[in-house]
Amino acid sequence: MAIDLTSLPRPARDDSTVGTMARGLVGSEILKIAAQIRELVAKGQKVCNLTVGDFAPKEFPIPDGLRQNIATALQAGETNYPPSDGVLDLRQSVQRFYERALGLKYPLEGIVIAGGARPIIYGTYRAVLDEGDTVVYPVPSWNNNHYAYMLGAKSVVVTTDAAHGFMPTVEQLAPHLPSARLLCLCSPLNPTGTMISPDALAAICERVVAENREREKRGQKPLILMYDQIYWVLSFGGVKHVTPVELVPEVAKYTVFVDGISKAFASTGVRVGWGVGPPTIIARMRDVLGHVGAWAPKAEQVAVARYLDDTQATESFLQVMRQRVDERLEALHRGFTRMREAGLPVQHIAPQGAIYLSVRFDLVGKGGLKTNDDIRKLLLEKASFAVVPFQAFGLSEDTGWFRLSVGATSVKEIEEALPRVEAALREALAAAK
Repeated sequence: MAIDLTSLPRPARDDSTVGTMARGLVGSEILKIAAQIRELVAKGQKVCNLTVGDFAPKEFPIPDGLRQNIATALQAGETNYPPSDGVLDLRQSVQRFYERALGLKYPLEGIVIAGGARPIIYGTYRAVLDEGDTVVYPVPSWNNNHYAYMLGAKSVVVTTDAAHGFMPTVEQLAPHLPSARLLCLCSPLNPTGTMISPDALAAICERVVAENREREKRGQKPLILMYDQIYWVLSFGGVKHVTPVELVPEVAKYTVFVDGISKAFASTGVRVGWGVGPPTIIARMRDVLGHVGAWAPKAEQVAVARYLDDTQATESFLQVMRQRVDERLEALHRGFTRMREAGLPVQHIAPQGAIYLSVRFDLVGKGGLKTNDDIRKLLLEKASFAVVPFQAFGLSEDTGWFRLSVGATSVKEIEEALPRVEAALREALAAAK
């Protein structure tokens, strides 16, 4: 007879059975909102879901070649532990991929494979930081606040603005760099879908190099730049993705790239990511990730190695992938442009990269709407339009800015939802009079 344990206490913030760090850790705000949307859909409500940074397989299936390679690797018995730094074939394939696509040839010792990009971010934090060290990062950005908290690091938050595409400038960052151990940048940026300009990035990298020259003279630890470019193949219009190393080669000694297949190949659940950077840092990341078992499954690693080397297949897939993402972003872009021209309180930034669009619903303080969450609930209740406020990305102010993610919806769903959004905005304006 089974022992009935269903009455065990449920989680609580004051739970004395867990440690201080775990007790104070805030769960993902994005996933909380996404869970709410799943409940509504399960009840039969039709929702235009623009919340999670994921892909619906019916809209964005993984590449056929990758799927076939995974099946072949499983059938071949590639099911045992992989090396802690990744299968050699995959590390070599990533090495060739970076040289071919980005013009950067790294040594194999500078490449580590993990179960997606998140372990690479965690590994960078863990390998670089001591408790009490300072991390500088802009907001809005993805989860830097949570990683800094878990590591006991001191966060220095740089608030960005729409005028600069929510990207930091060297003038904003420079005062904080002398005391920092880690600087975190991301482009294309989650949540905004914007990209940093070459001039802005070059200026920041030159400042990092200058800072580290002075530190070397004093025998101090260097400032490390974590550059998250998980969305780099997804860029639109005339905006070009750039890397710190191509702009300022000397910064390579201090730069760790965060990357993988999750976004480029619509393979978020396949869980293959990689970190690329100085072997001195990558070796320590390998050790950290090995101890927590954060490697990618071996069959998937073998499959990705074969797929990345099939340049014809990857380029063909990416061409279609960019087109399908872009047509969804453009549908939103056109819709919000029409609303703006009609005098409705909405503004947005034209698509640049990733799978996101930044949109501001300028309703705070109107018609009883006091916060971004009030606006979010209004759009969900009145328009069945599900979005995520920038508060989920470290921004504290209620400015009306939201992330719209297009990976889990169709162009048709977007076009059907936009008139509902317009009607909700008009109703909100009428209530404010």
